[in-house]
Amino acid sequence: QVQLVESGGGLVQAGGSLRLSCAASGRTFSSYGMGWFRRAPGKEREFVAAISWAGAYTLYVDSVKGRFTISRDNAKKNTVYLQMNSLKLEDTAVYYCARHQGSGIHMADNYFDSWGQGTQVTVSS
Repeated sequence: QVQLVESGGGLVQAGGSLRLSCAASGRTFSSYGMGWFRRAPGKEREFVAAISWAGAYTLYVDSVKGRFTISRDNAKKNTVYLQMNSLKLEDTAVYYCARHQGSGIHMADNYFDSWGQGTQVTVSS
């Protein structure tokens, strides 16, 4: 079973940037698509971004397009990243990394079979 560990969350002012990291255990990281989801206070978990196994394809929720970038390092670090720029108050949430059940990408969380514990991102005014 893969272990996913997120880091990089914190408190940032609106307009600022953060980069989240998700380190994955195991030797098969590069075979799977990966995704980021978030859960804001009082809301359902929502899809944020996903990346295919080799990084050729990415997918974003409309609210973060042009501000967030998902990427991955398969060669050395077994890590997926979420670069978040121009942060808004509404980006405040716990952010979760997840592994897709295959090599592709989807927005629906039922396609993801392993989840990290989450990292808190708080955007202040």
